[in-house]
Amino acid sequence: MKRRFLASLALLALAACGDLPQPFRGNPGGMAGRLAVPPPYRLVVPPPEAAMLTTTESEAFAKAVAEALLKREVPAVADAPLPLDWRLKIDMRLEGNRVVPRYALFDPDGAPQGVAEGSAIPARDWARPNAALFAEVANDASRRAADLLLRAEAARKSTNPAALAAAGPPRLYLLPVRGAPGDGNQSLTARMRDSLGDYGILAQDVADGAGFAADGRVNVVPTRPRMQRVEILWIISRRDGQELGRVLQMNEIPAGLLDRHWGDIAFAAAAEAAGGVQRVIENAGGMPARDASGQRAQQPNAAPGGLALPPRAAELPRPEPAR
Repeated sequence: MKRRFLASLALLALAACGDLPQPFRGNPGGMAGRLAVPPPYRLVVPPPEAAMLTTTESEAFAKAVAEALLKREVPAVADAPLPLDWRLKIDMRLEGNRVVPRYALFDPDGAPQGVAEGSAIPARDWARPNAALFAEVANDASRRAADLLLRAEAARKSTNPAALAAAGPPRLYLLPVRGAPGDGNQSLTARMRDSLGDYGILAQDVADGAGFAADGRVNVVPTRPRMQRVEILWIISRRDGQELGRVLQMNEIPAGLLDRHWGDIAFAAAAEAAGGVQRVIENAGGMPARDASGQRAQQPNAAPGGLALPPRAAELPRPEPAR
């Protein structure tokens, strides 16, 4: 006996708006005054690891830098980075009786985008930092970082004029799936890339040029004797750092069924998950406008219910009852 592999989808937290402050109207301030609009991405400031600070001090300093960047109209947070976030790495080096900051900017793919040195700080002051000193250094850091961002954005647009245009299908940075047994990571990633295309979404394996990202994670947990529950979670985020939603798939299977080859299960899981990802992006306004009739053209492999079902996913081994 065979049956269709069914994956249940649960769309969670479909928020389309972020919690970052809106641009300060009429008061752009500093370097941001030279930007036509705020950067279309978010900058993450991790706590510096080589700044001669304690863990608590590093976290406080990173937060101060992020707050100073926000005042310059640069969307920034001191938080764990999402796939499309830019990163500002900070380190300090001791030169005699001075501490010299160094700021390095990286794009979401980890490519360096520029380095700048900050104003020197008396070593005796940096050895006993306080909130006032952090605010002073953070203000200087935000000015250097905003300049690096401005130069990186100008260079990108000068070499890629199409970056100014928003036409075409939505581009999604598809991270390699993690946590699956057997060949699941590779199979799910490849099948998801194909299935997203069926929904008019261009999946790519780099962050450059992508407006969205999908991060797939697999967890397999034992349930009852000789059975396992497979959980596949897809986290969809936007370039500005906002998490848009999550697609969760769960199914109970015989223990060890996926320890080697996923085969048609990867086709079926990716096909259904792609429909969920498409709905999350559509709810966030990221899909192309509908035609005059108010409908989008039916995708070639899409089922009437909106889920792409590849032919080979129709019949799979039925899980055996526990003995």
